[in-house]
Amino acid sequence: MNCIVVDDNKMARAAMKQLISQVEFLVLKKECSDPMEAFNYLKTEDVDLVFLDIEMPGMSGIELLKNLEKHPLIIFITANKEYALEAFELNVADYILKPINLSRFMAAVSRAKELFDNKEQKFELNQNDKDYIFVRSNSQLVKIKINDILYVQALGDYVNIFTSTARNTVHITLKALEEKLPAKKFYRLHRSYLIAIDHIDRVEEGTAFIDKHPIPIGEQFKKELLKKLNLI
Repeated sequence: MNCIVVDDNKMARAAMKQLISQVEFLVLKKECSDPMEAFNYLKTEDVDLVFLDIEMPGMSGIELLKNLEKHPLIIFITANKEYALEAFELNVADYILKPINLSRFMAAVSRAKELFDNKEQKFELNQNDKDYIFVRSNSQLVKIKINDILYVQALGDYVNIFTSTARNTVHITLKALEEKLPAKKFYRLHRSYLIAIDHIDRVEEGTAFIDKHPIPIGEQFKKELLKKLNLI
């Protein structure tokens, strides 16, 4: 699992680096000394797990998490118990109090690894036939034809997959699902929406309409979308 450490304290980062080096399934990709550095890194890089301090100057770890577009697994690291309730309401993997001992650290990363493995297994793509996918929704495997997918809406670590007849809620991030679907058929036109290009009925005033459903178009995606619409 690729991970990063976000902590404004240099000694705390060094201690975390030492702990991480003892876990064979963890790969430390970066140490960040402030939240904005981490925010910018997480926008462009694939990170599975973040060891995140809460009390930092400028932006707290909780504020950083709330502002992230894609949500990796989070283990909060803090010296204060008072943030525990708010942290767990954000569905973090774990919450560790400083100073950290090895046994508590191992318990936290083992839990994160279990969550990571379960998340990966909950979405299964049939590798022999790319015309459909199987997703786990409501405790059952559901077959969805790729050509039937109208659009996908992000809900944190979940997505809603919409067809003309159904909506399936699946435990996978929008980015991960986008990587599984054929790029020629689907386009990310907003940070929270992935759409099937062939199902767009019309586009007007920054909105795409699919089966009468309005989908907002992000400003940074407009130019590329026009290229894909076979505009004459």
